[in-house]
Amino acid sequence: MSLQELAALLCGEGDERLSQQEFPAATAFYLAAFSCCAPTAVQRVTSMGCELQERVVATLETCLTPDNVVASVHELEALLRRGCWEEVVNKCDLLLEAEPRAAVELLLLRALARNPTEAVAYVRSRQREHLPQQWLGDCCSFLAAVAPGHAWVCRARAAHLRKTGEFQECVAVCTKAIEGFSAEDLGGRTQEMMQDLAAAFAAEPAWATKRFEELFSPCDAEKIGEQARAALEGRFAAYREATIQLLLHICPGSSRELRVRLADCHLLQGHPGAALDMCEQLLAAEQNTYHNTLLALRGFCSLHAQEHHRALQDFQRVIEHDSPHPNSCIKALCGRGLIRISGGSNYLTALDYITACQLKLDETVFTIKSYVPWNQRGLLLKVLQEEGQMMLQKKRDAPGVFQLASLLVELDSSDEASQVLCADALYQMGRGEEAHKMLALALSRNPQRAPVLARLALLQLKRGFVYDGNQLLRRLIRIGDSSCLLPVLDIFQDEDRKLLQSHCRCRALAILKGTQEGAAIREAIAHLSFAILAAGGYAEDCLLIRARCYGRLGQMKTAIFDFNAVLKEDPRNVQALSGRGLVHLTLRQQKEAVQDLISALKVEAGAVIPEILSLKPEAQGLVTGWLLQHGRATLSDLMATKNLPGEETLGDLLTMAKALTKICRAAQHHIFYTDVLMANGKHQEALKHLQEAFGHCPAEDFARARLAVLQLQSRNVAGAAAPLSALARRDEKDLAFLLNFVDTKKQQHLAQAAAQEGKVLEKGRDHLQALGYLSLAVLASGDSPRHLRRRAACLMRLQKYEKALKDMEKVLQRHGCNSPKTQAGDHCCQGFLLLALAREEAAVQHYMQALQLDEPLALGTITDCPGRESLTKTFHKIGQYNFEKQRYEEAWKITDYGLKIEKSSELQKLKARLKREASSCSIH
Repeated sequence: MSLQELAALLCGEGDERLSQQEFPAATAFYLAAFSCCAPTAVQRVTSMGCELQERVVATLETCLTPDNVVASVHELEALLRRGCWEEVVNKCDLLLEAEPRAAVELLLLRALARNPTEAVAYVRSRQREHLPQQWLGDCCSFLAAVAPGHAWVCRARAAHLRKTGEFQECVAVCTKAIEGFSAEDLGGRTQEMMQDLAAAFAAEPAWATKRFEELFSPCDAEKIGEQARAALEGRFAAYREATIQLLLHICPGSSRELRVRLADCHLLQGHPGAALDMCEQLLAAEQNTYHNTLLALRGFCSLHAQEHHRALQDFQRVIEHDSPHPNSCIKALCGRGLIRISGGSNYLTALDYITACQLKLDETVFTIKSYVPWNQRGLLLKVLQEEGQMMLQKKRDAPGVFQLASLLVELDSSDEASQVLCADALYQMGRGEEAHKMLALALSRNPQRAPVLARLALLQLKRGFVYDGNQLLRRLIRIGDSSCLLPVLDIFQDEDRKLLQSHCRCRALAILKGTQEGAAIREAIAHLSFAILAAGGYAEDCLLIRARCYGRLGQMKTAIFDFNAVLKEDPRNVQALSGRGLVHLTLRQQKEAVQDLISALKVEAGAVIPEILSLKPEAQGLVTGWLLQHGRATLSDLMATKNLPGEETLGDLLTMAKALTKICRAAQHHIFYTDVLMANGKHQEALKHLQEAFGHCPAEDFARARLAVLQLQSRNVAGAAAPLSALARRDEKDLAFLLNFVDTKKQQHLAQAAAQEGKVLEKGRDHLQALGYLSLAVLASGDSPRHLRRRAACLMRLQKYEKALKDMEKVLQRHGCNSPKTQAGDHCCQGFLLLALAREEAAVQHYMQALQLDEPLALGTITDCPGRESLTKTFHKIGQYNFEKQRYEEAWKITDYGLKIEKSSELQKLKARLKREASSCSIH
C-alpha cells in the first residue's frame, strides 16, 4: 500500500470518528495521515464544512496553546533556572486564578521563586511528619533538576545527603558547586548578570550607562561583552534578544549589525510584526549594509503575515542580486520554494531547495528549522520527498536529488522515505555500495519494509550476490507487497531491470520443475510477477506461464486475466488462445471455449492439437464434442439456407474438422470432415477420405449414405435409394442435410424411385423397410402431400400414430388446391389417428368436417374404419359432454352429425333433451 493510499485510509477512519463526534480521535487520525501524505490530509480537512473544520482546529489548539498548564510549567521552570523570580511569581499567580486544579505544581514553583531557602527549610522541618521520608529526597532531586546550578539548591541537597549518610554523593555535589565559582565567569552567575544588566538598561538607559562605567573596569566591561556575544550565539531567542539590547547600549559602534540581529531575534521569537518594523527602518536608512540579510528577513516576515506576493518580491531581489550573500541567498531560496508550494509549483520548489543545499547544506537545515513555520514544515518535507522521487523516475539531476535527500535526512534521520530517496539517488550516481550500506542500515531498523527489501534485492543481484538476492526476494514475497517494485523499477537502469526479469523468470522455471505443491506454485507466481513488472508490465512468456500456474491453483478468472493481457498485445497468440479456451472448458463455458479453440486452430492447429491431447480423456471428449457440435450446427445452418459460406468460413470449418480427425479417429469426426469437404466442392477428396476411413463398402449407415451421395453422379438413382433409405430410418435430420448436396432434378427422381420401392415393400407387408423408402421420398420431394399420405398410412400400420398424425397435419396445411373428396378423406384419416390417440373431441371435429365436405365418401370411410356404431358412441359421448357444459349449440351440431352416421337411440334421446332444455332459446 502506498503512502497516499494509507493516508486516504487514515482520513477515512478520521471521518468515521468525526461522524460520531469523537473529535480528539478524529484529529489524531488526521495527524497520522498528515505524517504519511500531507497534501491528502490537508485536502481532506479543508474540504470539510466550516463547523467541523473549526472543531478539528480547536482540538489541535488545545494541545498546542501556550497557556496549556503543562507547557506553562515547562516555561516557568526555564525562567526559574534563569533566575527570573519575579516573572515566575507573577505568572504563577495568573495561572492559579485561571487553573486552580493545577495548584500543587504552581504553588511549589511560586514558593521556590519567592524564597527558595525558606521553602526548602519549611518542607524539611514542618512537613516531615506528614509525608514519607522518601518524599524529601524526591523533592531535593526535583530542585536539582529545576535549578541545578544554584548554590542554595546545592547546599540543600548536600545537607540532605549528609543527613542520610550518603557522604560520597555529598562530596560530589559540593565539589561540583565549588567548581562552578571561577574567576572567568564573574562569580558563576553570568545568566543572572545579563538579565539584571538588561533590565537596568531597559528601565533607565542613561543612568544605567553611568553606573555601569562606575562599577566595572574596562577589562570587566570587555569580558562582559565577550560573554554576552557568546550567549548571543548559544541561547534561546528571548535571551538573545535581551543580550542584544544590552550590547546596543554597551557597544554603540555596532548598532546596525546588532539591530539586524535583534530583528532576527524578534522573528525567531514569534514576533514577525516587530521584526518587520525594524527591517523597514533599517532598509529605509541611508546606510546600505546588510541589505540582502534584511530583505530575506523581511520576506519571511511577510510570509508569516500571508503576504506572499510581497515576500516573493523580497526573496527574488536577494536571489537576483549581482553578488548575493550566501546565507541570505539560502534563506531567500527556501522562502521562495515555500511560496511556490502554495502556487502548485512543487517541481520549482524542489529546484530551489536543491540550489540552497548546493550552496550550503548546514545553513539550509538551519533555515528550515528556524524560519519555516512549523505548521508548513511537514508539508514541505513531503513535497520535497515526492518531487525528488519523481525526478529520479524521470532520470533528472541525480546529484541534486542526493543533496535534497541529504537535507531531508539531516532534518529527520529516522525518516525511512528520506533514507530510501538518498539511496536511490546514490544508485543513479553510480555509487551502489553507498546505496547498499544506507539501505542495509534502514533495514536493520525495520526488517519488514518492502521498499527497502526490493531495492536491496536488486542491488545484490547487480553485485552478483545471487543467493542473497534470492533470500531478499523470498522475504519480499512473504510480506506480499509486490507493488513496491513499481517505483523502484522506474528508478533503476534498463540493464538492471532486464537482469531482474531474467533472474526471476529462471527462478520461477526452476521452482516449477521441482515439486508441484501449492506453496511452490505460489512462489513461482510471485517470481513471475516480479519478472513481468521488471519488463514494464508485459512479458509474454512470463504471463503465459503465470496463467497456467493460476490454472493449477484453480484461480481460473485470474488465469483468464493474464491470457487477456497477452491477447491484447497479440490477438493471434496461439498459446494464449488455446490456454484461455481450456480455462473456459474447466469453467464449463462452452461458447467461449469453442470460440477460443477455433481461433487457435485457425492460427496454428499443430500447436493446439498436442494441448488437447494432453488433457484427460473426459476433458478431451468434452472438447471434441463441443467442437463437433458447433461445426455441425454451423454447416447445417449454412446448407439449409442454401447460403454457401465464403472461403474463410469454409476454411475454418475444414481446419476444425481435420483437427478433430487427428485428436480422435471417431466415425463421427470422419463423417463431419467428409461433409465439410463436400460443402467445399471437393467431392473426389471427400470420396477418397471416406473410403480410407471406412473402406470401399462401409458397414456404417452414415458412411454408406455419404458414399451413395458422392457416387450419385455415376450410379443410378435406384441404387442410391437403398443406403439413403437406411439412413432415413435412423436419422431423418442427417438425411435432410445430405440431400442438400443433391440437385433438384436428381432429388425428384430419387423421390419417385423411393416411393415405388416403398409401395412394393408395403405390398409385401414389409412395412418397416417400406417406411425408410417412404421417408426418403418425403424428404426428396420436399414434403409432397402424396408421399406424406403414403408414409402416414405406413406409420398407422406400424401403430406409430403420433408420427402419422404429424404427417397428416402437414397434409391438411396444404389443402388449398385439393378437391373436397380428397380433403374429406384426409379429415377421416386424421380423425382415425386422433381416436387412436384417445383425443376424441378433436377426432369428432375432423369427422364432422369430412361429412360436411363429402358425406358419401366420409360415410364409406367410416364404415370401413372405425365402424359406424363405434364412432356413433364417440359422437354421443362428446355431445353429452357439451350438453352438461351447457354448450347447447355445439352439442346439437355434434348430435345432428352423429345421427347422419347412424340413427342411434342414444343420440335421439340426447337430441330430445336438447330440445327440452333449450326450448327458451333458438339453437337452429
